[in-house]
Amino acid sequence: MATSHSPLPRIYTRTGDDATTGLSDGRRVRKDDACVAACGDVDELNSFIGLLATAVDEEERNFLHGVQHKLLHVGAMVAGFVTDGGRVLTEAVGPLEQRIDWTQAAAGERAAAFVLPGGSRPAALAHVCRTVCRRAERSLCTAAGTQPTGPAGIFLNRLSDYFYVLALRLNQFYETAEIKWAKEADL
Repeated sequence: MATSHSPLPRIYTRTGDDATTGLSDGRRVRKDDACVAACGDVDELNSFIGLLATAVDEEERNFLHGVQHKLLHVGAMVAGFVTDGGRVLTEAVGPLEQRIDWTQAAAGERAAAFVLPGGSRPAALAHVCRTVCRRAERSLCTAAGTQPTGPAGIFLNRLSDYFYVLALRLNQFYETAEIKWAKEADL
């Protein structure tokens, strides 16, 4: 018995071979355009969060997956898609702040000092997410020009704080000492 399957659409379109890509409004821009760079940084952050999610417990992983969904709203907004992303991100800030407060309290005194990124592997991954998140926030500012970054910028700003306290809590969980910053460290 033969079945008829429609072929899958090709993943490649060849439309970007000239170093341009399409925006939601139909315009074609260079792949190094500020909006494209911001979308790429948000995508990279989302990928690193996926990596971090493989190194944490189920509760934290579920929270991180929720963050990943929110980042798709950030990317869609930057790319100019009309979505309810502004509302979604605005509503996400309060719960994210609660998560930061809870995580910071769980980390205890560790949050009081400057630390070098690292410690346990999961904490090091959280620090990578923090720094990539900060870069995505800067890219968003560049793409916005003189305009405010709005809910997307606020969400990214809080998110980087979350990754910082998460790294501290993960080092506590894995009983790994923080590497304290020393002004006069030996090389």
